[in-house]
Amino acid sequence: MRDRIRRGTIAAGIGAALLAVLPGTVAAADGSKIDTGDTAWMLMSTALVMIMLPGLALFYGGLVRRKNVLSTIMHSFFGLAIVSIVWVLIGFTLAFGPDVGGAGLIGNLDYVGFNNVGQAPSTVYAVTIPFLLFAGFQLMFAAITPALITGAFAERKRFGAFVLFTILWSILVYSPIAHWVWSVDGWLYKLGALDFAGGTVVHVSSGVSALIVAILIGKRVLNGESTEPHDVPMTVLGAGLLWFGWFGFNAGSALTAGGLAASAFVVTNTAAAAATITWVGASYLHKRKVSVVGAACGAVAGLVAITPASGFVTVGGALIIGLVAGGLCYSATLLRARIKVDDALDVFAVHGVGGMFGAVATGVFATAAVQQAYSGLIDGNPQQVLIQIVAVGATVGYAVVATFIIVKVVDVILGIRVPGVQEEAGLDLAVHGEAAYQV
Repeated sequence: MRDRIRRGTIAAGIGAALLAVLPGTVAAADGSKIDTGDTAWMLMSTALVMIMLPGLALFYGGLVRRKNVLSTIMHSFFGLAIVSIVWVLIGFTLAFGPDVGGAGLIGNLDYVGFNNVGQAPSTVYAVTIPFLLFAGFQLMFAAITPALITGAFAERKRFGAFVLFTILWSILVYSPIAHWVWSVDGWLYKLGALDFAGGTVVHVSSGVSALIVAILIGKRVLNGESTEPHDVPMTVLGAGLLWFGWFGFNAGSALTAGGLAASAFVVTNTAAAAATITWVGASYLHKRKVSVVGAACGAVAGLVAITPASGFVTVGGALIIGLVAGGLCYSATLLRARIKVDDALDVFAVHGVGGMFGAVATGVFATAAVQQAYSGLIDGNPQQVLIQIVAVGATVGYAVVATFIIVKVVDVILGIRVPGVQEEAGLDLAVHGEAAYQV
């Protein structure tokens, strides 16, 4: 009898251990069910999006002059720290808290300080994963968005001004737009706007804001110095990390480890590859050189354009979106050079133009073959294109006005631009007291 009890106990222990490591469902503290496979995928996706911040740091860092590489990298790295705290304290609740007043404009303070954000699933946003994990996943989106803007004012913005701008922009621009588009109470969500992983929320908002900052802060002091990238391998490495992390960005936005995530994963890669080819091709036709930097920028342009569409389009739709995005964003860089706006790293041309195109293209190529409830022009629903244009227009209009005000306020409080002597010396030594390279 004792032997049988002992064998039964051992078997039960082995069985429990096997169940613990196999995908399935486990009970949360409140009795609701958490899918362990979905949770594992979302933990990985959150980490993938986080690695996009150092990827962006390297991508931008290689594009600037060598005397400003550390300051440029610091914008992305320190920006992650800033927004992580802002998101926990106030950003998440403004974006995903229950609506204030029913207008669909901003969330209330139910989740301030991550209050009421726990290990149990949410019945609204994350039905098979911990609500805390959903909030953490969204944190990484909130962190990378203002970091994208930093490429526009690279090499000439005060560090204190960057910190204050990031805090204010994250609270006053990113969180409201996220609420409009992704909250179930948001007015654009209710209108039917489609943005799977951040075309309007992330790329359009950051791209047009970057253009406003670049105009207001003014051109860099060059004194005959070349603005060619100082480290192309660094830039390509950064682009590779962005491409890698983007699988979490887009496929993770399915919030489940299933067919929709797989579809988003494949279309993301397809669009990035297609845009890489067309950007390099356009650059070759223009300059008769096969640009390595162009390949890196083309990949990012394709990733940007497919972001809003990634959960709604087929591989064929993604191919078309990527092919158009590469040439379109390359053309936008040429236009920026002609109008002589010193958007140092072409944030508007890639993220603004690419994001707007991708958002509208979502209305064209969205199909019930990917998600049954959603269709666009090719499925006989031309109204979706109009809805997408409204979403883009609202995002552009609000981001432009709010960013203009924020920049003016920061300039009055701290002064937005470094003194000329510091800019000429380079921000690495003048502001940070460190050098990226030993000469």
